[in-house]
Amino acid sequence: MTLPVPHLTTAMSGPLEAIERHLLAHKVQVETWLREQWLVTPAPFYTSVDLRNSGFKLAPVDTNLFPAGFNNLNPAFMPLCIQAVQSAVERICADVEKVLIIAENHTRNLFYLENLQQLRLIFEQAGISARIGSLRPDLSEATEILLPSGKSCYIEPVKRINQRILVGEDDFSPSLIVMNNDLSGGVPEVLQNLEQMITPPLSAGWVNRKKSEHFQHYQEVVEAFCQQIDLDPWLIAPLSRHCGNINFKEQAGMACLSKNVGIL
Repeated sequence: MTLPVPHLTTAMSGPLEAIERHLLAHKVQVETWLREQWLVTPAPFYTSVDLRNSGFKLAPVDTNLFPAGFNNLNPAFMPLCIQAVQSAVERICADVEKVLIIAENHTRNLFYLENLQQLRLIFEQAGISARIGSLRPDLSEATEILLPSGKSCYIEPVKRINQRILVGEDDFSPSLIVMNNDLSGGVPEVLQNLEQMITPPLSAGWVNRKKSEHFQHYQEVVEAFCQQIDLDPWLIAPLSRHCGNINFKEQAGMACLSKNVGIL
C-alpha cells in the first residue's frame, strides 16, 4: 500500500520555490541533521505550528504542544495519522492499550469538540481504546454532545482513586494520559503525582512557558540548522522583540509595545 504524501496547500506557493528547491537539494543533510537532533532531544508526542507566508519568507509564529484542529486534517491522510500515533505511542510505551484524552475546559466550543472526537477516532483506528475526560468541576456526569458534523462527542468527568485517574462507571483506567489541555491555569491537584504516564509532560503547560523564550530557543536551533545547509536563517525565522510586562486592561507597557512594533 502506497501512503499519500501531504503537501502544504497555500495560495502563495510560487515565490517560495527558491526555499523549496534549496531544501530539496539538501534533503540528505536535512534528514541527517533532524535524526541527530531527535536522538538528543526526543520529538514531542504531538504539536502544531502556525506558519506565516509573506511570499519571500516562510516562518513559524507559534508552536502549540497541546494542539487542536485534528478535525481539519485531510481524510485521505488518515493512514498517515494512524501510523504517526502508533509510532508516537510506542516511543513512550509499547504496550499502551488505553488512552485518556484530557480536554480543555471550554467544552462549549463545538469545533473544538469536533477536534477531540477526531483525535479519539485516530487513536481507536490505531488499535488503542480512547476516551475523553474533563477537569471541569461543574461536570458531574458523562455528557454526550451532538456535533455539527452529525457525530457525537462523549465527555466524562475524571475521578482519582489513589494514584490513578479513571473515568466512567466501568472505571476505565488508562495507561497513558494525553493532555489536550494547555494548563494555562496551572497543574490541578488531581493530576499531580500519578503513577500513569502523562504526555505532554505537565511541566510543558503554558504557566511554565513564555513565547519570548520560545523564539529565543528557536533562533538558536534555526541558525544551527541553516549552517548545515547553507541557508540564510532570516528566510525561515520570525522577527521578534521582547517588551517585558504588559497589561492590556490597565494599558501598562503600551509605550514599549508601540516602540518595538515600530522597530519591527
